[in-house]
Amino acid sequence: MTDRCDSCGAEAYIRATMPSGTALLFCGHHGNAHRASLLGAGARIYDETDRLMIARESGFNG
Repeated sequence: MTDRCDSCGAEAYIRATMPSGTALLFCGHHGNAHRASLLGAGARIYDETDRLMIARESGFNG
């Protein structure tokens, strides 16, 4: 099962772990849109959006 974006339900490539330990999952679009506020709130960001380029380069389209 694939993790899904908490904002829109698309595949999640970004995980933000808040200081409380709560993990938030985002697609590339929403993760980038919220990155500054997440970092400002002390979140640790784990970004796997580079997997999107690997899939695109290998000819995978979904």
